[in-house]
Amino acid sequence: MTNFSHKLRLSSTLLRRLQQRVTAANSDKFRSFTTTEGHRPTIVHKRSLDILHDPWFNKGTAFSTTERDRLNLRGLLPPNIMSPEQQVDRFMADLKRLQVNARDGPSDPNALAKWRILNRLHDRNETMYYKVLIGNIEEYAPIVYTPTVGLVCQNYSGLFRRPRGMYFSAEDRGEMMSMVYNWPSDEVDMIVVTDGSRILGLGDLGVQGIGIAIGKLDLYVAAAGINPQRVLPVMIDVGTNNEKLLADPLYLGLQQHRLEGDEYIAVIDEFMKAVFTRWPNVIVQFEDFQSKWAFKLLQRYRNTYRMFNDDVQGTAGVAIAGLLGAVRAQGRPMIDFPKMKIVVAGAGSAGIGVLNSARKTMARMLGNTEIAFESARSQFWVVDAHGLITEAREDIDPDARPFARKVKEIDRQGLREGASLVEVVRQVKPDVLLGLSAVGGLFSQEVLEALKGSTSTRPAIFAMSNPTTNAECTPEEAYSIVGDNIIFASGSPFKNVDLGDGRIGHCNQGNNMYLFPGIGLGTLLSGSRNISDGMLQAAAECLAAYMTEEEVQNGIIYPPISSIRDITKEVAAAVIKEAREEGLAEGYREMDSRELHKLNDVQFLKTQLHAFSLLNVHTDTVVFG
Repeated sequence: MTNFSHKLRLSSTLLRRLQQRVTAANSDKFRSFTTTEGHRPTIVHKRSLDILHDPWFNKGTAFSTTERDRLNLRGLLPPNIMSPEQQVDRFMADLKRLQVNARDGPSDPNALAKWRILNRLHDRNETMYYKVLIGNIEEYAPIVYTPTVGLVCQNYSGLFRRPRGMYFSAEDRGEMMSMVYNWPSDEVDMIVVTDGSRILGLGDLGVQGIGIAIGKLDLYVAAAGINPQRVLPVMIDVGTNNEKLLADPLYLGLQQHRLEGDEYIAVIDEFMKAVFTRWPNVIVQFEDFQSKWAFKLLQRYRNTYRMFNDDVQGTAGVAIAGLLGAVRAQGRPMIDFPKMKIVVAGAGSAGIGVLNSARKTMARMLGNTEIAFESARSQFWVVDAHGLITEAREDIDPDARPFARKVKEIDRQGLREGASLVEVVRQVKPDVLLGLSAVGGLFSQEVLEALKGSTSTRPAIFAMSNPTTNAECTPEEAYSIVGDNIIFASGSPFKNVDLGDGRIGHCNQGNNMYLFPGIGLGTLLSGSRNISDGMLQAAAECLAAYMTEEEVQNGIIYPPISSIRDITKEVAAAVIKEAREEGLAEGYREMDSRELHKLNDVQFLKTQLHAFSLLNVHTDTVVFG
């Protein structure tokens, strides 16, 4: 080929490319936008996540409001618009922190370093990420979920690299219905949403709380087999009351105090209407909303939308399963549960959720009458930051009022309004000491010494607060002070305790991950239009019955995390069965409600497994089998 013909062919190729660009730019099929590259304009044909995942065009949090609207980016980035200089400052602050940690020792926890590595893998190869997570679930569940996710949320502004999920803010009022269409997936099965107001036991972390929604959905994929292309983590940013974040120039969220009252409700209402308009069959899990909103929003939406609150209902279910397991471990039948004396430390959304669920469980075992319901109330003593809650207290939280002790009752017991936790434990001599306070070390040596006077032959200690630093006590403290013959459970993972002579003090992790993936999956496959108390109760009872008698007698009341996929299948089956019996099941995909009602339990489980394979069109790494 001559040089002339070679040049001619290059010119023809170049001309053809230029013509293609002009045609694309003039076509109605493509929306083109102009950005600046140095001093030259650049035509951008991409939109939405395609831009954010393209290193040539992505500016991250520096995209202006106008650019976000023009490029369909609204809601795909944290709401605080940062200058390039602020972005550099944020990166350098994180880099310097790593340099200091490398020089001065492991002050940056090993778990957070593992999270960084996993997150980078997730960014570049999602299939491999979930294969690693599923194959090593026991090791990595504590990294992508509790307790490490709490540390991630605290540092999220510095850790943020690539957006994952959507952000709806107070500044987006009136725009949410259009914003939901910026998300590229036409089908979404699961949404986990938070407003960041009460992340674990760490308080108000604002927009940084989206880390908890991301972690929960990772477990929906790993444990329940949900297609990762059909999950959506969401942050609703209505501001923050965390003064440290409000003063931090590198904070990614709205730097204003939280909306309250009707303004707050209006934002959540608009969000719910928007997501259910685009995805009418989606399930929304509310996560880490502060107590004053958790119950109100649950009651506001639960009969209208497919939603549940994991802190109120999921925590309650896991606690009930553990309490029923403790009854079995004491050598008693589960029907004896209504006889247990339970002291509860903590009256937030998790504590009240457990109390309501435990009371309903007891009442049902006693015949489900008004008398049974009242009798069940008398089995609980609730202690909050101000001490024992009684009817003598002024301004009792309405959600805690049903559990306030009557003055005559506490007089007979030698107690008073506001009595300390140690006083209550000493006088009541409970079968169970249940911690949902988010106060690390609350079960002090004095409190645990008082529990030694329990009338139970095998008292149970539930230190359920997350993350690990907020656990009410450690298993070592519990076993060394109260004695070897106890039942111990916690919300975060602890290692078993060596009691000597070959004996093991088991540290049961009562984590919500045993239930919420199965609740979500069971609801999805049943096609139930709402999530009833009966479905939640069926999930809890399924988990309680999962352990063998031998395991329970050895003090094991929760299964190992390694069996989470099998547990999820069992829980989902129980949820679907209950939905079917309550007449709530409407079927899923090609199976309608009539076919679902014809199934016996064996067919039922097989159908469920078949449905798993239908869900996992994304990759074979998340298929059960």
